[in-house]
Amino acid sequence: MPEFPRLVAFDLDDTLAASKSPLDPRMAALLVRLLDVADVCVISGGRFSQFEMQLIDNLENVSAEALSRLYLLPTCGTQYYRHSEGSWQQIYAENLSDDEKARALAAVETAARDLGFWESETWGDILEDRGSQITFSALGQAAPVAKKVLWDPSGDKKNALREAVQALLPDLEVRSGGSTSVDITRRGIDKAYGMKRLAELTGVPLSDMLFVGDRLDENGNDYPVKVLGVECVAVEGWLDTAAFLDELIPTLAPRTASA
Repeated sequence: MPEFPRLVAFDLDDTLAASKSPLDPRMAALLVRLLDVADVCVISGGRFSQFEMQLIDNLENVSAEALSRLYLLPTCGTQYYRHSEGSWQQIYAENLSDDEKARALAAVETAARDLGFWESETWGDILEDRGSQITFSALGQAAPVAKKVLWDPSGDKKNALREAVQALLPDLEVRSGGSTSVDITRRGIDKAYGMKRLAELTGVPLSDMLFVGDRLDENGNDYPVKVLGVECVAVEGWLDTAAFLDELIPTLAPRTASA
């Protein structure tokens, strides 16, 4: 049986699930099956509580041994969690300083207002301090998926906002995030950083990893993983991912927990 990939990494929103939505039961069952034959990583811009709601709480009939092979990297890899002794343990967090947070919050609000992207009708928080990441969500974190899709279908608004905020924060990293969001972290910390740290901490080389994401285009937040040289599979939604896993899983041999 083929040994590649030893580890399959995924984006979360619009790759494993609809934006800010729980996993569909079909996808949850596929991930449990995948954990029997490969290590699995999920790396996304959301905070850990979002991973719990969308991912962890929807995995059924999954053993502690399988969970030990599930690696979670919230806030674009600026944090890392592993399951150990019955709970999820934070291994590292590249937290922003109070000064960096304050400047990031001020810069993204100023740029959004100047560009006319500060919306009056919103759902939930527009600005979030996620510890290691500041996130701007144009319509709020709880906005309906249909509204998000209509806000910036071309991605031009997010790209313009990212460029404007980056100009105000040359010492920090500003990236286009989800369908309506922009993320700010420390300079040089993106999904490529998270994947490199994952390789160091798990002992699984990047050459033995496969990444699945919906934003592998040049302006997407999955693009740094592609540039890193990790083999990538582009999808346009969780149904594409499910179809891919239906084909991949039978080709992989069962394995034991990683060291």
